[in-house]
Amino acid sequence: MSRNDVIIGVAALVLVVFSLVVSIVIPRRDAGFPGRNLTAFVVVSALLVVGMLGSVLLFGESAHGQEGTESPQQEAAGAGGGTSAEGDLAAGKQVFDSAGCASCHTLSQAGATGTVGPNLNDATINLEGAIAQITDGGGGMPPFGSQLSQEQIRDVAAFVVSSEGG
Repeated sequence: MSRNDVIIGVAALVLVVFSLVVSIVIPRRDAGFPGRNLTAFVVVSALLVVGMLGSVLLFGESAHGQEGTESPQQEAAGAGGGTSAEGDLAAGKQVFDSAGCASCHTLSQAGATGTVGPNLNDATINLEGAIAQITDGGGGMPPFGSQLSQEQIRDVAAFVVSSEGG
């Protein structure tokens, strides 16, 4: 679990606890709630909702779900190897194999049939999103930033992005 996940979790917990307290606990003790305190109640509620939304916008990472378009270099390079402007596709395939990506992901170009993680044949992720996901992990995927070099991460990300769609 990353630091960002913890921050979003804490913000969500605060909002949920506040919501439960003001909807269940306080009305049992004060039937007139919020009464005279309506303005304060509305302001605090709005601040908590804005804080939750802000934490998701600032700290949320959904690299697997990001939509991006392939660059002309990626389309021209294909998945058969070679170098794109973004990374070495042949080296990326080797990293995909050696890092164990196939144990979790399905990707036709790599001959991978894993079912734990998302099917990368159906993914619509851009290069930056793939790099972030591989480096930091998230959504059940472990981070590889300390196991792979930046070049390896860029290469495997370029391979995955160029291989999308089988």
